[in-house]
Amino acid sequence: MTRRRTLIALLALAPLAFAQAQAGEMKPYSQEAFDAAQKAGKPILVEVSAPWCPICKTQKPILAKLSADPRFKDLQIFDIDFDSQKDLLRKLDVRMQSTLIAYKGAVEAGRSVGETQPEWIEGLVEKTL
Repeated sequence: MTRRRTLIALLALAPLAFAQAQAGEMKPYSQEAFDAAQKAGKPILVEVSAPWCPICKTQKPILAKLSADPRFKDLQIFDIDFDSQKDLLRKLDVRMQSTLIAYKGAVEAGRSVGETQPEWIEGLVEKTL
């Protein structure tokens, strides 16, 4: 009986866990997903990072915390790898890792390079709303 209750409780909570994972979820950049988010007028943040970059490592937990904020529940975060996606860097005019680009739908709303102050990153993300 206890196993059955546990299973029922887990099944009841599963949709909540899935919904939480969708909010502000970071995902690899794909042109199709980016275009769809722009067309839908979604708030978008493009994060250009590299695994060896200490500034990028500092930005990631800040972005994770912001993405969990209910104000940014619709935020779409797309990650571009600085080392392997040079074509996208040229297309977006990005010259350094740790670049954050904010879009309000199809319009670029702001950009930051090397920023690690949580309140400044939050200010950039607020421009997407």
